[in-house]
Amino acid sequence: MLDIALVTAPDDDLRQLVGELNDELGALYSAEQRHGLTLDALFQPHIRFFVARADGRPAGCGGVALFDGFAEIKRMYVRVPLRGQGVADAIMARLIAETVEAGLTLLKLETGVYSGAAIQFYRRNGFAVCAAYEPYTAMPSQAIITSVFMEKSISVAPAHEAVVRR
Repeated sequence: MLDIALVTAPDDDLRQLVGELNDELGALYSAEQRHGLTLDALFQPHIRFFVARADGRPAGCGGVALFDGFAEIKRMYVRVPLRGQGVADAIMARLIAETVEAGLTLLKLETGVYSGAAIQFYRRNGFAVCAAYEPYTAMPSQAIITSVFMEKSISVAPAHEAVVRR
């Protein structure tokens, strides 16, 4: 059984998940090329952050930052042994629902060129490569040289369901 819950403060499960994510990204990218928010930064009023638990154990996490005109995926991660089992899809569905609930129709993200499985996952979920956006465009080019920027347009159907525009 998978449960996805909004978290309002760091807990041990979240610390563990973000630690694993940091370790994974640290093996692929320099510190300058990692743009993930710190644990404390995840709990700002404009961010909704979730932890997925499979049978009560931490399985993954992800958040969405709500801005003027778009939302941005933050700190999306699924533990290695649970990948390919629908956890990421369930988290993404929740993040899309939060975006729709906020009245936004554009969802963006930044990932890295060496994160092939993540890029494939995002493409499968309707994201396409796009141009860099703020705050990334203000960063030195070396900081975003390994970045891949993606976006997905969504709209609210009459029954309040998220629909992908193709």
